[in-house]
Amino acid sequence: MYEYLLGTITKIKPTYIVLDVMGVGYLLSVANPYSWDVNTSKKVYVHQVVREDAQTLYGFVNEEEKEVFLKLISVSGIGPKSALAIIARADNVGLVNAIDNSDITYLTKFPGVGKKTASQMVLDLAGKFVPQTLNQVAKVIGNQELGEALEALEALGYKGVELKKIIPSLEAETNGSAESYIKLALKLLIK
Repeated sequence: MYEYLLGTITKIKPTYIVLDVMGVGYLLSVANPYSWDVNTSKKVYVHQVVREDAQTLYGFVNEEEKEVFLKLISVSGIGPKSALAIIARADNVGLVNAIDNSDITYLTKFPGVGKKTASQMVLDLAGKFVPQTLNQVAKVIGNQELGEALEALEALGYKGVELKKIIPSLEAETNGSAESYIKLALKLLIK
């Protein structure tokens, strides 16, 4: 329902912050409340969870953190509080690498994550973070068209592992449009 809120942080507590948006104080459960600064204006990305007995807003530093949270709560056995605990204790790159490399030992270090839940995380999420990471890499190196092509290929159902293998061949075609990258990628993926 909400994408983000823009306001001033007025209160920090051990599990949440309060964001004042035009006179309305929103209580946002966040991963690391003390990493925020009081009396600063911030854009906080949010996700609302509505349950029978509660409505809760979860806040995130950026869109990437929000996406990791959303993917984590899609795993059976991981609720919003567990997902926040995982985000609070891990850097996103280490978490994604652990999932993609089936590192169960690393994943079981998080609170409330046993071997069964860690295995489910690997099963459900392996390869699903890679396209976002590849897209970000493409944008960082200044190739917006390649990033758009990767997004389109992901939407077509190609896995990050498959896309990662063809990135060098796609990069060799400089000054390409998103359409030409997609055509070349499809040729490479069909082989």
